[in-house]
Amino acid sequence: MANEDKKDFNAMLNDCKDMPKFQTITDPKSIERYGGDRMYFAPPIDYDKVMKRIPYGQVITVGKIREYFAKLNGADFTEPITAGIFVSIVAWASVQRMEDETPYWRTLKANGELNAKYPGGIEAQKEKLEVEGHTIIQKGRKNIKYYVKDYERVLFDLE
Repeated sequence: MANEDKKDFNAMLNDCKDMPKFQTITDPKSIERYGGDRMYFAPPIDYDKVMKRIPYGQVITVGKIREYFAKLNGADFTEPITAGIFVSIVAWASVQRMEDETPYWRTLKANGELNAKYPGGIEAQKEKLEVEGHTIIQKGRKNIKYYVKDYERVLFDLE
């Protein structure tokens, strides 16, 4: 996101934008990829509520949150693009608040990857996760990415 210092992320967090809602998709490739045609859109505040539940020392992935929302709402899948955007909004909104912090750094991308779009980027998320006992590993030579080592062992179960 650009111009983070000029945006009111808490206003964005509380703007439901006509969500929650469902949409039926018709593209055969998308239906095959996501396992069905019933797509769910969760409002940004729902991501905040779920991300607040992740305890110290544990992590969750955006994908697991999406699976949880889909199952909870009888959908085949939760829309992936807005999910990524809303997770970032949660992170920036948390930083803008003086209280009621959301431990956004515990929410990872696919395969345990750290999220460069969080406040402070990879370094800040890496520091917060290491304080909680996680080991961060680097993969790649040119397109370097960072991951929580063995993140599957400390995945929080939303059920």
